Amino acid sequence: MIEFINVTKSYEKDQADALNNINLFIDKGEFVFIVGRSGAGKSTFIKLLQRELNPTEGIVKIQNHDISKLKKRDIPYLRRKIGVVFQDFKLLENKTVFENVAYAMEIIGRPYSKIRKKVPLALEMVGLADKADRYPSELSGGEQQRVAIARAIINNPSILICDEPTGNLDPETSREIMALLDEINRHGTTIVVVTHDIEMVNEMKKRLIVLDDGKLIADNMKGTFNYATV
Repeated sequence: MIEFINVTKSYEKDQADALNNINLFIDKGEFVFIVGRSGAGKSTFIKLLQRELNPTEGIVKIQNHDISKLKKRDIPYLRRKIGVVFQDFKLLENKTVFENVAYAMEIIGRPYSKIRKKVPLALEMVGLADKADRYPSELSGGEQQRVAIARAIINNPSILICDEPTGNLDPETSREIMALLDEINRHGTTIVVVTHDIEMVNEMKKRLIVLDDGKLIADNMKGTFNYATV
């Protein structure tokens, strides 16, 4: 599904590599946490997955394709396979919940007949079927993140990347969001969560990849983590 083969990413000659000789494989349907201190390489990892960047050395593969070889016009088709959830939700404040989720279908040209059918199903899955006509400002932080998740999964991506999805949420709401991601994963979507929320990582006991100073220093199934060990 996702493969990094000897991947190094350098930004400037005299600076340390953002990522240094990373080798890993994430299989279809896995749920993976990626953790590390600020500057460890987590953001670069995400940008390589989305083809915002190309590696300086090595190969990044998604579904067995070397994505660095994609032509510019084909990058949007790659990104249709990847849903992204952000810490700050990135909802459109002037659109309703329904319209925010529908927008992800509209921009790839889906007909309104399909939008009308699929959006309510996505909202039901995230527990917001009764909030379709609300605006983001009328929702709690947890509800806004649920809208963002519905938007990210509406086009049935094979991979869902979550960048600090609980960073702005209280512990109880964070658990609810992680339970929702776990449910989405059980339906077959590969989940990659980049996080500083070590308490949540240790509760979930999923596969844990640890980055430090651009290097992969641990890769454990059902892992737990303590920053004191880095």
